[in-house]
Amino acid sequence: MTGSDFIQTGLPMALYVVFCVLAIVGALGVVILRNPVSAAFSLIVAFLNVACIFAMQGAFFISAVQVIVYAGAIMVLFIFVIMLLSFDRVELDFPTNKIFTPIPIFGGFLFFAGMSFILLKGKMGAHRGPFTQQAIETAGGNVRVISEIMFSDYVLPFLVMGMLLSICIVGAVLLAKKKVE
Repeated sequence: MTGSDFIQTGLPMALYVVFCVLAIVGALGVVILRNPVSAAFSLIVAFLNVACIFAMQGAFFISAVQVIVYAGAIMVLFIFVIMLLSFDRVELDFPTNKIFTPIPIFGGFLFFAGMSFILLKGKMGAHRGPFTQQAIETAGGNVRVISEIMFSDYVLPFLVMGMLLSICIVGAVLLAKKKVE
């Protein structure tokens, strides 16, 4: 394999694997870390790596939305809520009895066994749908196609998500207000 061949085929695959591993490590950090601020920053790492994976697949608009909306706005909101609530100490909510230890281990084993079965027996490619690169270009580009679909076919879920985020912001302000008083 020459240097040019590695750049064309090996380097994208290596970067894809690195981004996937870093996204998984970031997601594990969200679950494992006890400090809420550290967990939130770990979530930012996971979001940024998912954005890199989207960019490598050619979905540049989704990648930009991932960075702007999730890693930017939502995570800033999470950090402000965490700082407003000012956690002094993090307590764990799960039972400490040793009898409950095998349950998550067995669940994790079942999950990985199921995923292995799907990867080995299933199709590796996803169904692409009616939008090819040429169809997207003739329709006016990624942003136009996504916005037309989102604001026509999926307008109700879009509005519901907006309402849900608004309710979350009001709840965070009310929680912070009770803490100050």
